[in-house]
Amino acid sequence: MTLFEELAARGLVEATTAPEIEKLLETPQTVYCGFDPSAASLQAGNLVSIMVLRRFQQAGHKVIALVGGATGLIGDPSGKSAERNMLTLEQVEENKRGIRDNLSRILDFDGPNAAIMVDNYDWYKSTSAIEFLRDIAINFRVPQMLAKESVKKRLEASEGALTFTEFSYQILQGNDFLHLYDNYGCRLEVGGADQWGNITAGTDLVHRMRGKTAYGLTFPLLLDSAGRKFGKSEGNALFMNGDMTSVYDWYQYFLRAADADVIRYLKVFSLKSLEEIAAREEQMKANPEARIPQKALAEEITLLVHGEAGLKTAQGATQTLFGGSIEGKTADELETIFKDVKSSEIAKSECVGQPVFMIAAKAGMFKSNGEARRMAQQGGLSLNGAKVDDKRVFEDGDLVGGRVAVLRSGKKNHFLLKVSQS
Repeated sequence: MTLFEELAARGLVEATTAPEIEKLLETPQTVYCGFDPSAASLQAGNLVSIMVLRRFQQAGHKVIALVGGATGLIGDPSGKSAERNMLTLEQVEENKRGIRDNLSRILDFDGPNAAIMVDNYDWYKSTSAIEFLRDIAINFRVPQMLAKESVKKRLEASEGALTFTEFSYQILQGNDFLHLYDNYGCRLEVGGADQWGNITAGTDLVHRMRGKTAYGLTFPLLLDSAGRKFGKSEGNALFMNGDMTSVYDWYQYFLRAADADVIRYLKVFSLKSLEEIAAREEQMKANPEARIPQKALAEEITLLVHGEAGLKTAQGATQTLFGGSIEGKTADELETIFKDVKSSEIAKSECVGQPVFMIAAKAGMFKSNGEARRMAQQGGLSLNGAKVDDKRVFEDGDLVGGRVAVLRSGKKNHFLLKVSQS
């Protein structure tokens, strides 16, 4: 199977600028993809682009990750309903460092076929407005720019509030392609389907100014089976930086993937062969409760992004959630693991020295002391993973980090006790 055939089989081909791309990819090419430095970390949605670059690199192609330090100061109108806040140069520099770290976990920046990361601010910072208008912008026609789908949608969504800076984004990105063509011999840009207008701006500019053919390939935007944008967790972005999205939350997002989505996700993100993925699909059909594809997806993508230590942390946290020991967990980790369970805060003076069942009732875990006592007497009440009877007294040492403890009734009903020092 050729690279193009594999990309297509994995659902990673939406459109191409020319049919000969399939033949072109049979020999080593230089390919690039752009990343917006609007945050200090890339998101799960960016993983589609990164994994496409990785597949190109593994197939022997030279890959370039372009971080838009200049275009990031303006903002891409594609898929946006409002102009975003402007970033400072200092913010962009900080974000670039985070993005480089994200990319280096998946792309190989060393060795004979090392990936390259470039910043378009490097070639725009010394370009004058007159030079830009005379040499680059003159090659663009306003009717064609207005006809771009991304511009039309933005105009409709914003009731005509598209700014000139946003409108000029496609000129800048088109010039990026020209610069990479001239300096790196890059002939192919890849990106999500929403980047089609920006990509063709580049292919057209290379053809107009150099008389050569450049190419573009887009892949579908990844949505879940309910039509929601991939990589959003409860309305929040799922960041690749463990300080911005915990490794546990990252792992759980993929572990909770719906049966209708998980095989598609494996094809996009997993390095497993299509045959292996098909086998996982058959296992899911035979035993859906085992969630075998989901576990395989969560393990592989967490290992890829967060390494062995991150995967171990995420798996340990998951085991804790389902009744495992909390030994070795910090207060911060426990608050992350149990952030979605019921919780209550009481003063330390009201709990230390009191029977555990009474504290559980006072915190709201049970309706009454009597109900809580019966649960303890029947062996159904646990504190920090260990069963307690109705005689067990809450001690200062039961607090993890001096501020939290985990209660559980039965096998699955957790309760996070937060203790203040007052």
